[in-house]
Amino acid sequence: MYSTVHRLLRINTHRVRHLSASCLPEKVKIVEVGPRDGLQNEKTPVPTEVKVQLINKLSETGLPVIETTSFVSPKWVPQMADHVTVMRRINRVPGVIYPVLTPNLLGFQSAVEAGATEVSIFGAASETFSKKNINCTIDESVERFREVCEAAAERKIPVRAYVSCVLGCPYEGAVSPKAVAEVAVKLKELGAYEISLGDTIGVGTPGSMLAMLEEVKTRLPVSCLAVHCHDTYGQALANILIALQNGVSVVDASVSGLGGCPYAPGAAGNVATEDVVYMLNGLGIHTGVNLDKLLDAGQYISEFLGRKPASKVLQAKLGSKL
Repeated sequence: MYSTVHRLLRINTHRVRHLSASCLPEKVKIVEVGPRDGLQNEKTPVPTEVKVQLINKLSETGLPVIETTSFVSPKWVPQMADHVTVMRRINRVPGVIYPVLTPNLLGFQSAVEAGATEVSIFGAASETFSKKNINCTIDESVERFREVCEAAAERKIPVRAYVSCVLGCPYEGAVSPKAVAEVAVKLKELGAYEISLGDTIGVGTPGSMLAMLEEVKTRLPVSCLAVHCHDTYGQALANILIALQNGVSVVDASVSGLGGCPYAPGAAGNVATEDVVYMLNGLGIHTGVNLDKLLDAGQYISEFLGRKPASKVLQAKLGSKL
């Protein structure tokens, strides 16, 4: 059954190439966030060796970026307490970037000592979420990130920035597209080369995604934008397609749909990388990712965690073997 679906996908790919050529990017960069954003909220400790093995498997898939870990205090994120060991033990494949999350200057310094060559900062478009998530206001977070960005610039280390709650907040409800644009601009002005716009609780729809992107695009070039979609309401792929149609060519995703948000009860995980790659393959959009190897990585971590994968493609593969 699985091979039959693949044949049908190849047969129909040429039918959408005219669409791809007219309003979709020819190539999409996928930023794999499973090892960090996906695993950080697991309540049961994931052994370092499992994290390393997962990252090594992902490194062999052709993924260009694999967010590896987070240099935050173990007090706040105990799952990432082994960040130094993970960074030192992974097999780094040439051409693959392994960024890490660094919320402050101390985290940045520790990350650099551990061999980080790219870092990420994490802001929010919601004041309440910012206070709950990183214990400061939006303006205070920008000043905190300024230190990181200045230190990174001195070392010529690229900085990527996240903006969370761009389509809704668990505390404030709807979030204004203008508020998203304001935060995105501030982070770009700090020196972030790329701004990832995150639907943290997965409440967005194609309509709200379009409205948000149209506003942000009035302030920033689309070439520096990425989308980070959660799938709580099953809208992630549809929202990503809207982003692609509006010029976005960078998509965050998490292998096997790992993840969630500890400050947004009930929020599902990130969109599954396998499902994103499958959709992009069907659109004739190049990713450079080997889907079969990606599915193997997803199966590995799902089996370790002892639960059904969130990826529909992986579910189909496993179901076809029963």
